[in-house]
Amino acid sequence: MENLESQPAQAESCTSCKQSDCSAKGPKPNESEKDFALRRAIAQRMCHIGKKILVLSGKGGVGKSTVAANTAVSLVLEGKKVGLMDIDIHGPSIPKLLNVNSLPVTGGEKSIEPVTTAGGLKVMSIGFFLQNKDDAVIWRGPMKFGMIRQFLSDVEWGDLDYLIVDSPPGTGDEPLAITELIGDVDGAVIVTTPQDMAVDDVRRSINFCRQLNVPVAGVVENMCGFVCPHCGEETDIFKRGGGAAMADQMKVPYLGAIPIDPDIVEASDNGTPYIERFAQSRAAEAFRQSIVQPLIDLNKKGK
Repeated sequence: MENLESQPAQAESCTSCKQSDCSAKGPKPNESEKDFALRRAIAQRMCHIGKKILVLSGKGGVGKSTVAANTAVSLVLEGKKVGLMDIDIHGPSIPKLLNVNSLPVTGGEKSIEPVTTAGGLKVMSIGFFLQNKDDAVIWRGPMKFGMIRQFLSDVEWGDLDYLIVDSPPGTGDEPLAITELIGDVDGAVIVTTPQDMAVDDVRRSINFCRQLNVPVAGVVENMCGFVCPHCGEETDIFKRGGGAAMADQMKVPYLGAIPIDPDIVEASDNGTPYIERFAQSRAAEAFRQSIVQPLIDLNKKGK
């Protein structure tokens, strides 16, 4: 990937949009020419994207990447133009989940073409640039920031209705970088599981959003209940209702619950989106009603 630091500043004119108050029209006070060029490059990409949505979790292992991938695919199935950006640098799961980890990344001197699935979903992940899938990415904060900036400024996202961003767990470098660089995130979908330990960590994600003025689209309670495929009995393996109660206490929307389904594991391991392969399942319907429909409603409301 090309180092943006070496690129010269762009010309003073900007024709990406007609908004007279667009921040990319001119430099900020005391902003260097290089910083202005980098900021404008991102703005020129982002102004062609309708809604920028972060998928966050306060804790690992709650199914955040599965939620992000199936949300993006669901929106594509609804006829939307969607991009999916994986900024989980140390554990990029999206290429595996969508079975696109063997597809090559192409591009020109100063641009990168996103990998596009058969259904038309545009995907970008550091996983595409690893020579070996088992390679460890040992980066400090500035290198992470630089990579995320390139994913925003150099990737040819084109015109999109949604850009879904899969962030790593916690409130560290990656979610902070993407929030600062985009500047106008439209909403955060926060994923938890019902047990207290996960819910406690999710509170931090909500406070993170509030401190950075990111609207919370809502909380999704994943792995909520298991329905036996043989007898139909439902068992709450990880308790139930913790996410809903926490959302009420924190005064943020509760989007709904997604049950445990062994087919989600099979679909994920095979790289086949669950929402597409098991479209009639209870969990697939929960994805559509709990996450996708609220995001469609959000888009209808406009900025």
